[in-house]
Amino acid sequence: MLFRYSRWDGTQDLGDLDADELLDTMADDLLLDGDLPSALRRLLQQGARDSQGMRQPGLRDLLDRLRRQRQERLNRYDLGSSLDDIKEKLDQVLRTEQEGIRKWLEDRRDEVRRGEGSEVTQKAFETLATDKQEALSQLPPDPAGRIRDLMKYDFLDPDARRQFQELLDSLRQNMLQPFLQGMQQSLQSMTPQDLEQMREMLRDLNRMLADKARGKEPDFEAFKKKWGQHFPGVESLDQLVDQMARQIAQMRSLLQSMSPQQRSQLEDMMRSLMLRDEQLEAALSQLAMRLDRLAPLREMQNRYPFKGQEDVTLDQAMQLMDEMQQMDQLERELRGVQQPGDLDRVDREQVEKLLGPESARDLERMRELAKKLEDAGYLERNGEELELTARAIRKIGDKALRDIFAQLKRDRFGGHVVERRGAGGDRTDETKRYEFGDPFLLDLKETVMNAVGRDGGGTPIRLAPDDFAVFRTELRTQAATVVMLDMSRSMVNNGYFLPAKKVALALAALIRGQFPRDALYVVGFSLYAREFTAAKLPRVSWTDCDIGTNMHAGFLLSRQLLARHQGGNRQIIMVTDGEPTAHLEGGVADFAYPPTRRTVQETLREVQRCTRAGITINTFMLERSPWLTAFVEEMARINRGRAFFSSADKLGEYVLVDYVRARRARAS
Repeated sequence: MLFRYSRWDGTQDLGDLDADELLDTMADDLLLDGDLPSALRRLLQQGARDSQGMRQPGLRDLLDRLRRQRQERLNRYDLGSSLDDIKEKLDQVLRTEQEGIRKWLEDRRDEVRRGEGSEVTQKAFETLATDKQEALSQLPPDPAGRIRDLMKYDFLDPDARRQFQELLDSLRQNMLQPFLQGMQQSLQSMTPQDLEQMREMLRDLNRMLADKARGKEPDFEAFKKKWGQHFPGVESLDQLVDQMARQIAQMRSLLQSMSPQQRSQLEDMMRSLMLRDEQLEAALSQLAMRLDRLAPLREMQNRYPFKGQEDVTLDQAMQLMDEMQQMDQLERELRGVQQPGDLDRVDREQVEKLLGPESARDLERMRELAKKLEDAGYLERNGEELELTARAIRKIGDKALRDIFAQLKRDRFGGHVVERRGAGGDRTDETKRYEFGDPFLLDLKETVMNAVGRDGGGTPIRLAPDDFAVFRTELRTQAATVVMLDMSRSMVNNGYFLPAKKVALALAALIRGQFPRDALYVVGFSLYAREFTAAKLPRVSWTDCDIGTNMHAGFLLSRQLLARHQGGNRQIIMVTDGEPTAHLEGGVADFAYPPTRRTVQETLREVQRCTRAGITINTFMLERSPWLTAFVEEMARINRGRAFFSSADKLGEYVLVDYVRARRARAS
């Protein structure tokens, strides 16, 4: 097999993250609040990293790319130039007409000179040309006024007439399309019959929308049969409403993105294009009002602060509004994703169109996240809900254990993972004479020297049974342990709860993998105490926490759990950040802060009961307050357990190393 190495340029395909890497990425989130939907949502939002540190993008990356695409357009184009383009085209129409009048008049004069016309005719031509020039010179300076007057003007030059008609067609297509999108051909001629047809179509459309707003079923099929040729491809009223709403939002966004002066000019042009027809204007206003009620126009229309220098035509400006609207819609879809299933509502083609094929591939990878976790057996469906499987919980515990051991120094603990297992405990450096039943960990050097010492030098060396020497091994004893986790609000507020949960899961993974005969219980205590299984621990969230630090209840429940195990090592590992502030009185919690003398006394009495039952209490303090330090010192004096102060990031190192050391004894 050949391997080739090259510099990373961003195009190489590194493959997708596997289910184990995805679960590792989610592990801390799951431990933090125990909420699987929230952890999945954060995974989708933030993306994930594989074991080599390469990152799979998330929704935030897509949103960031979308923001950059939007900003690139805003920095590039000048919307106001679309009005300048209209002014330039109008000026071109006037220049063409004026030049056409001059040529036409010159041609008529040539005809008279050739005897093809009379002086009377010549004067009539002169008068007509003068009138035309006068009419052009009196045109208003604003584009809307010029358009309005030129629509009544009888062009003398055919090229000027064609240029003006093309300009009108373009303006009508862009400005009136949201309302009259299927009637562009009629708009070009604008005969009285065409206007009446438009009014009738708008009346039918407004009537249908009014029925829909009142909850009645509109007769869209009748409307389609009558006017369907003007709305090709529209198969339902909802589709028609959505199409018209998007186009109206585009025009409104364009108007809002212009300066007040530019907006006024464009609105005047729109009124000019409708020939000041009051009935038509009223019908269009009513249509816009009804669409406002049926479609989220306010959500779809936005003001875009264009500040570039590149000129655009009105047609290009409308296309820009369409693109910006599509980006806004895509942003709403991406921000609306809460669970993996919501990604199905994001249009992949739209992502590829706006952000490129790489983003489309990233979207597909995100859609596969939950499926990968399900296929690997880490998630299972309970109706519509996804839940963690027992396998996933064990995997999270294994990761917690790896994370904690990764913090240890090389000479602190030698817990190396191997594929094979052997009898007995870990080998020591000491040797002993072999006895029947010992693990056959032969010390060859010592064995040969025993034979030489017995028979003297020379060859061959003959071994006898008494010559064999083997290495001593550690004897592992059975243990039962309760991890008491402080679940008061201060643990959450100070950021201690996640490390404490990781320690409990790591201990569960350690015991399951290396000490399978040991027993581990997890007890959470705040105002009351309750037992959690290792499987339920990842789901425990800050909502389960309460006021109070009822160590009395925690020790009582722990002692009852450890009473199931007679003999062996029994211990309580307590992780807390505060002194006891509650105790049980007749099974009911009595809370007080600062702690009362009664609370302290009842808690220490329960410590004495644990001591008489042979239960060792080791305490890990996450705070060094005088109250807590004094209480833990008194508790250690009574129980003869140990007390440690630990920062949250080192808690796992202390607890696990202490557990393993306390767990081992030397075999004699």
